[in-house]
Amino acid sequence: MAYTQVVSNGQLVDTSASATSTSSKTDSSSNTMDKDAFLQLLVAEMKYQDPLNPTANTEYVAQMATFSQLEATTNLESTVENQMANDLVGKEVILEVTDNSGNSSYVHGKVDYVMYEEGEVYLSVNDKLYSIDDLDTVVDNDYYEASNLANEFATLVSKLPSVSQLTLSDESAVAAARTAYDSMNDYQKGFVDQSYLTVLEKLEAKIAELKKQANASS
Repeated sequence: MAYTQVVSNGQLVDTSASATSTSSKTDSSSNTMDKDAFLQLLVAEMKYQDPLNPTANTEYVAQMATFSQLEATTNLESTVENQMANDLVGKEVILEVTDNSGNSSYVHGKVDYVMYEEGEVYLSVNDKLYSIDDLDTVVDNDYYEASNLANEFATLVSKLPSVSQLTLSDESAVAAARTAYDSMNDYQKGFVDQSYLTVLEKLEAKIAELKKQANASS
């Protein structure tokens, strides 16, 4: 098979469609050269070398060895990235997502599965796919659960009326907040803002007082 090459100003100019396509992909992605493009350039270099000062075979071998080493390194990096992505399945993560306007927001949830498409790695979180490049933080499952339980407890307490407005009809809601707190283990309780616990205790004391007054009057 014959190869033709354009020479301009003493330099090789690759005008093949495949080279143009490769160049386009290279410019738009990571500026890397695949094996086919490298071999085409190597063949062109061999064909258009100076016959009076030819390149030694050892130099070609060295070039091939360098490229092979680079390719092996790239493949290893890809394998490591894929393995890392697979290890994220079932873990809680925080993603930093940027919209078309350049505004950033955070998405958190559990990685359900990993998808590979056209050399890209995507994580499925909350039924949506995100690029692994958006990964910001991997959260320990125990930490994530404890944080959520503490937030739920804070929400329950926040919805309760103040001590001055509390009535016996609120007794079940106060009891539900206490149950939520008591169901936590010591590690999870460490995430609770003590101010919410203090409010709950005051409300419980008020409920006890209201019950006592009700019994006294009956």
